[in-house]
Amino acid sequence: MLWFGEAIRVLGKMGDYGCPPDNITYNTILDGLCKKGRLNEARELLLDMKNKGLFPNRTTFNILVVGCCKLGWLKEAANVIELMSQNNVVPDVWTYNVMIGGFCKQGRIDEALRLREEIESLKLSPDVVTYNTLINGCFEHGSSEEGFKLIDEMEGRGMKLNSVTYNVMVKWFVKKGKMDEVDKTVRKMEESGCLPDIFTYNTLISWHCKVGKMDEAFQLMDEMGRKGLKMDGVTLNTMLHALCRERKLDEAHDLLCSAHRRGYFVDEVSYGTLIMGYFKHEKASQALRLWDEMKEKGIIPSIITYNSMIAGLCQTGKTYQAIDKLDELLESGPDYYTYNAILSGLTDAGRMKDAEEFISKIAEKGKSEYQFLELGKRQDARTGEISQEPHPDAIAYSNKINELCSQGRYKDAMKIFHESTQKNIVLLKSTYLNLMDGLIKRRKSTSKAHRLT
Repeated sequence: MLWFGEAIRVLGKMGDYGCPPDNITYNTILDGLCKKGRLNEARELLLDMKNKGLFPNRTTFNILVVGCCKLGWLKEAANVIELMSQNNVVPDVWTYNVMIGGFCKQGRIDEALRLREEIESLKLSPDVVTYNTLINGCFEHGSSEEGFKLIDEMEGRGMKLNSVTYNVMVKWFVKKGKMDEVDKTVRKMEESGCLPDIFTYNTLISWHCKVGKMDEAFQLMDEMGRKGLKMDGVTLNTMLHALCRERKLDEAHDLLCSAHRRGYFVDEVSYGTLIMGYFKHEKASQALRLWDEMKEKGIIPSIITYNSMIAGLCQTGKTYQAIDKLDELLESGPDYYTYNAILSGLTDAGRMKDAEEFISKIAEKGKSEYQFLELGKRQDARTGEISQEPHPDAIAYSNKINELCSQGRYKDAMKIFHESTQKNIVLLKSTYLNLMDGLIKRRKSTSKAHRLT
């Protein structure tokens, strides 16, 4: 995101070189800011634009509408449209299509349909995008009857259904398990001159995988190749996930190895899916080899893949290797799943000293926010307890520490914690998580107080 700062710097110097910025210049930067959800900076740039004597045009306003809708700020998007009218800029169908998409995404179908009526009241004509957006919204949010009425309305107006329309229908019929209707729709699609595309095939492959018809799914993959369709990662990852679920790990590995030949784009999700499958079925060595292969190919793991790796290593007792992976991840930022996976692994293994050091390390570095633990409380790691027979005093110590943490007396809680460690008392897992919760909360409070003084 550093280029935004550089772009603003260049914008400020353009006038010095006899090349003052125009609407296109501002719109380009506004578009980038809105796509990243940085609307506060977009507003500041819009104000700067006006101060330079430039008036926002339809493109400017449309960029802002898109940015608001992307964040779900539909009220603000409506205000932008109102501002357009105040500035004698007439919204076009594209403007309304974006708003309709925003309402449909939130399931506000009635409001989306009212916008379609507003389009017509302005003597504008709803286009195929308007209808496709509304039809998809109706199908997604339980208004299928209204969706089919819109399809009939399209055809009644002489508007040709396109591949998007057919794919929306295919997706809905598949979701409802109406495979006869799927076949009819695909045939009608082909007869109309709209050939099934990658989305059509991915929808069908996903359904076959879901119901365990892997042979049919592979046949569809081969058919895609014969028709020259450029396959994407969705197809591959859907197949890999299904094969791993059915414990067909060798087939999944063969598919991954042949992916380039088949024309697939292999990404970190592809590797992460199979790595997770290996760990789930207790094949840690294969998972580690695949991890190394992924890194050798220059594929950068996401935090989700790291978490799968860390959780798998912890579950197989390889906690030291899991912490090594955590050290790699610290640069980009782990989340609550990461910390809970490692802490759970340590406590499950009875490595209380390591758990204590890990808690202290995280609290000291301040790498995690209280939020991750707040969310983590709802996860299994929060309530699961160690399986070994507890020390007679474990519950008493655990309850005391939990009570002190609830009172905000984290320093006293740590004293009890150290005392229990010296006595080799294995506490309940939830106590370790409560203690980490408290330490990080205390760390944040102390840091805030320090900044205020």
